[in-house]
Amino acid sequence: MATKTPNKNQRQRQALIRIVIMAAILLCVNVLAAYFHAGIDLTREKRFTLSAPTKKLLANMQEVAVIDIYLKGKFPAELQRLQEAVRERLSSFKDIAGNKVIYRFINPLEGKNESEQKQIAQELSQKGIWLRQLPSKEDDEDGYSMNVFFPYALVHYNGKEMSINLLENHRGTFAQNISYAEASLEYKFANTINQLGRRDRVKIAYLVGNNEQLGIKTVDMLRTIAMNYDLDTIDLNQVHRPISLAYDAIIINEPTIPFNGYNKLKIDQYIMKGGHALWIVNNLNASLDSLALHPPQIMAMEYGLNLDDILFKYGVRVNNDLVEDRQNIPIARMMEGSAPELKEWVYFPRLNPTSDHPIVKNMDFIMSGFTNSIDTIKSDGIKKTILLHSSKYSLTARSPVRVSLSMMNFPLKNEMFPKSYVPVAVLLEGRFHSVYEHLLAPEYLRSLDSLKEPFKGVSDTTTSMIVTSAGDIFNNDYTTKDGLLPIGYYRYTGDFFANKDFLLNCLEYLTDNSGILEARSKDVKLRLLDAGRAKDEKVTWQFVNVVIPIAIVLVFASCYFFFRKRRYEVKEKTA
Repeated sequence: MATKTPNKNQRQRQALIRIVIMAAILLCVNVLAAYFHAGIDLTREKRFTLSAPTKKLLANMQEVAVIDIYLKGKFPAELQRLQEAVRERLSSFKDIAGNKVIYRFINPLEGKNESEQKQIAQELSQKGIWLRQLPSKEDDEDGYSMNVFFPYALVHYNGKEMSINLLENHRGTFAQNISYAEASLEYKFANTINQLGRRDRVKIAYLVGNNEQLGIKTVDMLRTIAMNYDLDTIDLNQVHRPISLAYDAIIINEPTIPFNGYNKLKIDQYIMKGGHALWIVNNLNASLDSLALHPPQIMAMEYGLNLDDILFKYGVRVNNDLVEDRQNIPIARMMEGSAPELKEWVYFPRLNPTSDHPIVKNMDFIMSGFTNSIDTIKSDGIKKTILLHSSKYSLTARSPVRVSLSMMNFPLKNEMFPKSYVPVAVLLEGRFHSVYEHLLAPEYLRSLDSLKEPFKGVSDTTTSMIVTSAGDIFNNDYTTKDGLLPIGYYRYTGDFFANKDFLLNCLEYLTDNSGILEARSKDVKLRLLDAGRAKDEKVTWQFVNVVIPIAIVLVFASCYFFFRKRRYEVKEKTA
């Protein structure tokens, strides 16, 4: 008995039902996708996978974080890529934190006239959000236009707010800067939420009393620290007991007067109680100001800081020498009757961080002044990590060193610099032993006893410190015309260096136990298109990406209808 073949109306009704069912399924999938996200990170460096500390932070959020991203508008492809990367990263935050993370993209200048735009730009600058301009080619590729944008986000959390610079200046092309920016998004957003979420601000003590740097050259340093931490200034000569553990870290910034034994004891016992320290120690008296006053040369002599024994005990030695580097910061030589000329200056190393440690990983060049070399010393139980070093072509000159402006007249050759990768910044971690462990003077012991401060020969817990000899590394420049300049800005070339990032990363690593800094340790693999080849093969790849997929769909549809027609023809013949 032949099977009954559905008539034309039945087939149409069945097809319509299938279309309705498929549409309903697609609608449900899209609705579910809006609330539930899943993905597979196929990158080797796992750059799209959140680190464990970030996940823990997001899962434990107590309040709602509202994030305003000012990166909205019609942008070139690179900025659209960054815009989408921000959206994806915050979406992954929302997957874990749920409704505790709310983000929105805003164009603050949209619909405003010129005067209103200037007012808005000024108000945003007071929050650390600065206007940027980017030239881009017009569609006809014959002219250029300027894209005005704010590559910043503003995070509101725990009753406070903090801005984030999403696109910092790095060496390399603009496309490379975008790639660096993408890789650092997790760290920047997670670190900001972490800082705003702290109930008690971290306390930092800036030590003075031995003619440490303090004045117009440290304005930006102290202002930067105060924006992120509670900052106090402590005069060691005015306090009569070891530094209080109420301070999470202390900073000793380029002292020039020798330390007496009791002041060293105050620092030492703070370390022994588990405190953290950032040492910026430069042993030789050399400066461009001295050269300007006593041209054409000076003798760089030792300060005699009396810190060798305490640093040696902790695991490092800052040498009485100057590092000369083929990779350096040029200085302006004033030529009579002509404009200043930039000349290579071997005494200002241009430091290129290459360590995998999260403090400096993926960091740009760092500018330094007159710098000493550092040796690491065997110290049981102390882990040493070199954070900064000179280039492959370096030299060290022992004190007293003759520093002469005439050196700028001679061409530099690689063979003149026989040393390589001389350390100038070291991280020390572990349980430190006191320099006074077996040498405590009776009067110091009596003083501690009277203060009810028991002497500690070994640190109570594992702690850490950073020692750098890079001169003026955290100092800002200033001019009568432009006033104060930010840390890391070199006025003669207009370049920005990563000195401020290094300062903040050092303090964060020393004082924060959350591990958020781990997010900076991800590798950045730049997979950029060959711009020349992309332009030459533009039509080919447009054909591959547009025409071929459509052709494949048409071929598939033709085959489907052909075989479907043949099937029904066979059924009708057998009916």
